[in-house]
Amino acid sequence: MSPASFLNRQALFLRPDPARVVVRPFKPATEPRDLNPKEKTRANHIVDRVLALEPEAAASQLIDVLENFDGRHRNLLKTFENRADEMEEAFTPHPEFSRIQRQLIGAYFLHEYSFESAALFNPSIVLHPDQTGAPPGGCRFILSLRSVGEGHISSLTFRSGSIAADGGIVIDPTIRLASVPKVLSRTAVLDGEVVHLEFATDEDITERLIFPLTSSQSNGIEDARFVRFEDDGKRTYYATYTAYSGSAIRSELLQTDDFVRFRMSPLYGSAARNKGMALFPRKIDGRYAMIGRQDNENLYLIYSDDLSVWDGGVPFMRPRFPWEFVQIGNCGSPIELDEGWLLFTHGVGPVRKYSIGAALLDKKDPSKILARSSEPIVRPEPSEREGYVPNVVYTCGAMRHGEHIILPYALSDTASNFATMRIDALLRAMEG
Repeated sequence: MSPASFLNRQALFLRPDPARVVVRPFKPATEPRDLNPKEKTRANHIVDRVLALEPEAAASQLIDVLENFDGRHRNLLKTFENRADEMEEAFTPHPEFSRIQRQLIGAYFLHEYSFESAALFNPSIVLHPDQTGAPPGGCRFILSLRSVGEGHISSLTFRSGSIAADGGIVIDPTIRLASVPKVLSRTAVLDGEVVHLEFATDEDITERLIFPLTSSQSNGIEDARFVRFEDDGKRTYYATYTAYSGSAIRSELLQTDDFVRFRMSPLYGSAARNKGMALFPRKIDGRYAMIGRQDNENLYLIYSDDLSVWDGGVPFMRPRFPWEFVQIGNCGSPIELDEGWLLFTHGVGPVRKYSIGAALLDKKDPSKILARSSEPIVRPEPSEREGYVPNVVYTCGAMRHGEHIILPYALSDTASNFATMRIDALLRAMEG
């Protein structure tokens, strides 16, 4: 059966919006611990110039800043004050700032960052923890996306929506405002940090942005693969993602129960030195299980008793068909069906063309492949081939709703769309 006969491409394009901005620390004063002596001198020159302003001139300048930027951000004056407090360690002894001086000084050490000006792609979808307002026979979902802005820095952003009983998809409106979370704690651990974050509960999920926070993530939080994990009646959302420092990559773990509070932590072990890890949605024979790619070519099945440590692994799927001869990788966490584990994969073929396929794995022993798509399920259409990286379709996770699979996917590393398909038709299209 040709995939075209059962694949239903939607027209729900999610495109990058350069108007969505957050305020970020601005050099020559990023963070006090990063300032070299020259930068500290420049920072204090700025402070001296503000303190030299007459009170009326300082107030007028602050009003001008607010007229330009207020309404583009929440709690802007408080953000200015917090930034001035963060910079205090870099300042030389000075007279006590007035409130207006403190707010104005903070403004000089911030800049707007358009976090999705370049791309909005590599989506992952999970069931929303709050099903209030779900359509009859349907459900609500959360979509995570990789957003890319200036300097090709990747961060994590979200959308929400609903799925009707028949598989129809509706995306909720996106709030233009955006915000970064409050850092509740940072704890140094071996080769990294554990960071706890919290967003304001009154903010819409589309406002929430997780920007790189640690040295290992400094150039990007990439390709989060979310999964709704069940263990002894407890539900937790995990996401494995690639942390990119600018020179090295590794896999890390994001954890949340409600998409308001998050925990970010390193992953350890030989398997975590690579990218593209995806966690099974439950334990298998009492152990955590992960799909990964350790050799940039084949897929591995990895087990662990510790969610943070991943060593070894057994290769179980290799490139077999022409559209995947260069390499294969997972496209998110396996989906549990009565027939087995449904695993979406990506394959790289001639002229570095990325396509999406699928495989069915044995329920008890996922290293056994029961069936596999000999042709791509989703491949770049002529209208989807152009973008930042042409000829690529990619996803970081699909979900099941009734008899349908909801598959969000990226278009040429630029934008995202959705496809749906019936499970029975998908399984019939696979080869044993």
